[in-house]
Amino acid sequence: MPTDLDRQEAWLSREELDNVRGRVPILYVAAVPVRVADNGDVTAVGLLLRASDTGTMERELIAGRVNYHERVRDALVRHLEKDLGPMALPSVPASPAPFTVAEFFPTPGVTPFHDPRQHAVALSFIVPVRGDCAPQHDALDLAWLTPEEAGETGLLAEMSGGHGALLRQALAHLGHSSV
Repeated sequence: MPTDLDRQEAWLSREELDNVRGRVPILYVAAVPVRVADNGDVTAVGLLLRASDTGTMERELIAGRVNYHERVRDALVRHLEKDLGPMALPSVPASPAPFTVAEFFPTPGVTPFHDPRQHAVALSFIVPVRGDCAPQHDALDLAWLTPEEAGETGLLAEMSGGHGALLRQALAHLGHSSV
């Protein structure tokens, strides 16, 4: 079982990461946090608000790299707790299965997903959260929207890098294909 120390020693410096990003795809996880009613219906979808590198405000999903020697499940929990707080209580199954795999390319138009820094592959999950959530880290706000509100065309179009397309796929996977 790897320790946190093992992961820290394997972490790349900013220069090393930039070099690797230019040579190989990087593995990410993406999460769509949801609130679920007792009957299993999704009642709300959580979207973060962050300031972009260009200074604009954008809604986005939770996403981040999978560390060396880190299980996908652990990466999901780490990123959910980093952005939603330690009391979010995400319900990640022992063996999580993504609803889709999103391929982000540095060249726009290859797929709906774009990341100018790198070629990244994101295993994408819908994750119920049961606890108290509050925006953390560099997130400025957390909005809980109904699936219908989350699927509004205007909101989806405002999400950059393909996060809107990924949210649309998540909503369709949840049975909200009318959005």
